[in-house]
Amino acid sequence: MAVPKRKTSPSKRNMRRSHHSLTPKQFQECPNCGELKLPHNLCQSCGHYNGREITSEEA
Repeated sequence: MAVPKRKTSPSKRNMRRSHHSLTPKQFQECPNCGELKLPHNLCQSCGHYNGREITSEEA
């Protein structure tokens, strides 16, 4: 059975975890209305996606 021979130091542990941090959300501007939206997602304010109107606006 594989068992560590020595205790992992905090430095080595933190070096291993250096890639575990969260990345900030990358927002893009909607070409139709100018609001910020997530890429490859429907715009929540105007309902457009990829140059087409997917959902109509509710007045």
